[in-house]
Amino acid sequence: MRAQSSATTPMAIAVDTSTGTPTDAAPAGTPSPTAQGTLLALLGVVSFSLTFPSTVWGLESFGPWSLVAVRSTLAALIAGAFLLAGRVPLPERRHWAGLAVVAGGVVIGFPLLTTLALQTSTTSHAAVVVGLLPLTTAALAALRTGRRPSRTFWIAAVSGAAVVLAFTVQQSGGALSTGDLYLFGALLVCAAGYTEGGRLARLMPGWQVIGWALVLCLPLMVPASAVALALEPVRLTAHGIAGLVWVAAGSTFFGLYVWYRGMAAIGIPRASQLQLAQPLLTLFWSVFLLGESLPLAAPLAAVGVLVCIAVTQRAKS
Repeated sequence: MRAQSSATTPMAIAVDTSTGTPTDAAPAGTPSPTAQGTLLALLGVVSFSLTFPSTVWGLESFGPWSLVAVRSTLAALIAGAFLLAGRVPLPERRHWAGLAVVAGGVVIGFPLLTTLALQTSTTSHAAVVVGLLPLTTAALAALRTGRRPSRTFWIAAVSGAAVVLAFTVQQSGGALSTGDLYLFGALLVCAAGYTEGGRLARLMPGWQVIGWALVLCLPLMVPASAVALALEPVRLTAHGIAGLVWVAAGSTFFGLYVWYRGMAAIGIPRASQLQLAQPLLTLFWSVFLLGESLPLAAPLAAVGVLVCIAVTQRAKS
């Protein structure tokens, strides 16, 4: 079977005709598509795990609206430069609706809602709430694509989400705050963006998916940046600048680039379960970079989540 991108030359892709997912067929001596996809998805997870600590740093210098608008603007300029340098043609008209979903979910919605949440929530608390993202993404992907992962997959996915949810409730004392509501909203919009982006990454290179989604937001984010910077105070610090640079170039552009490539290679459900490790990595960064206290339940949650990741990666989709 051949898949052809509107922006690339045709390339042969080994596909399992019974499931529609790429197989492990690869030339001798080279890593399989599954191994490559898993590595790329893991790189995305590591990049995303630094997003919350970087956002906290960014809030030292910028207001929440300014930080979101400026990070999106900078990321869009980076993406636009790469698209221009590569002389990439515009996507086909049929792809723009999907790119709008990606833009609304991962470029605007998720950064805005999580940034608002981090004004009152700690990084560690936000990390474990967003740990529900893999299950949310897998569920939306099943609805969007019509595929049905195996029962073992779902049992492991729900178990991993239960571990994360129990951890969250234990840490919050059973009460949900306004910050939690922002975070739950972020889960939904981000899962929608991941699902649509993973679908589009089968039709065009992953970096072009996020690149065009970012460029699509540029006409909105440039004036939004000007207005927000005029209304919110700016106090430039080393942490603030470093946080802004990372959330723009690291999380928003590079992270989503490798993430969508990984999803295209191994499938949305499996890639989403790798993200169960993200809260644990973010907990580490919150202690190492921000000096937050590590919750006592974190080691137990770590073991439970890692077991669930192992099961989901072995379960047949």
